[in-house]
Amino acid sequence: MSDGNMRDAGWVWEGLAFNPGHDPSVYGLGEGVKYFGLDKANFLFHPNNETNLAKLSHVAEVTADISKWVWVPTDCETHRFTFAQRHDGDPETVLAEAEKVSSLSLEFPNIVAAYIDDTHGVAACDNYTADTPRQIKQAVCSHNADLDLWIVVYTHEFEETYWQHWTPHVDVINLWVWNCGDLPNTDEYIARCRELFPDKRIVMGIYMRDYPLIAPVPLDMLEIQMTAIARNLEAGTLDGYSILCATLIDTHPEQAEFIRDFIQTH
Repeated sequence: MSDGNMRDAGWVWEGLAFNPGHDPSVYGLGEGVKYFGLDKANFLFHPNNETNLAKLSHVAEVTADISKWVWVPTDCETHRFTFAQRHDGDPETVLAEAEKVSSLSLEFPNIVAAYIDDTHGVAACDNYTADTPRQIKQAVCSHNADLDLWIVVYTHEFEETYWQHWTPHVDVINLWVWNCGDLPNTDEYIARCRELFPDKRIVMGIYMRDYPLIAPVPLDMLEIQMTAIARNLEAGTLDGYSILCATLIDTHPEQAEFIRDFIQTH
C-alpha cells in the first residue's frame, strides 16, 4: 500500500461529521485531501449514492463506509431542528450497504474498498453471528471481486474474541488509539496488531481531537505518533495512515497544520 512516502500513504476522512463541542465546518466533501496534499479518502457520514460519490471523483482512491452514520432529529416537537449522528451497525444495514457499494464501484472505479467504522458495534449487535463477516465480505465482492474490506480496531479491543470471526474475511485493519496519552506506545501497538492480524495491511488512525477529553490532541503527542508512523512506514511494518477528519481542520487548525507540515517534510 505504501513505499514509505508519507504523501503516498495517507487517507483523509471526508464527510460532514458533527460532534458536541465544535461548530459546523466550512470544509466540504473532498476538501480535506486537498488541504493535506493527499489523494485518498475514507467517505463516511452520508449516503452512498451517485451524487455524493461524484464529489470525490477527483480523488484517486476511496473507501465507502457501509456501517452508516445517520442524522437523527433530537427535538422535533419544538421544531428546533437540532440533530445528532447515530451509528447504524446493524448487520442487515451493513450487508445492504456492502452490496450497494459493490455496485457503485462499477460506475466509480476509484472506490477500492468498503469500510466498517466502529466495527465492535456490528460485532456486538444482537443480529451478529460468527458467519456475518463472511456474508459481508461476500456482499462487498458481489459486483466487484477486487474490492477490499476495511475494519476499525481500537488498541483497547485487541483481546476481544470476536476478531477471530473477522480475520479470514478482511483485508485492512484501521488501527486507532482512543486515549491520546497512550500514543507513546504506538510502536508496540503496531507490533501487537501484526501479531493478531497476520498478513493484513494496517492503516494507523490519526486523531486531531481527543474525544474522551473533548480537546485537541497535544502537539507533542501528535509528533510522537507521526514520527512512529513515518518510522513504521519506512520499515514496512505499517501500510498507511488515516486522518480524522476534514471537518476538524478549522476546529483544530494547529493540529491540522502540524500534520500537514509533517507530511510535506517526510
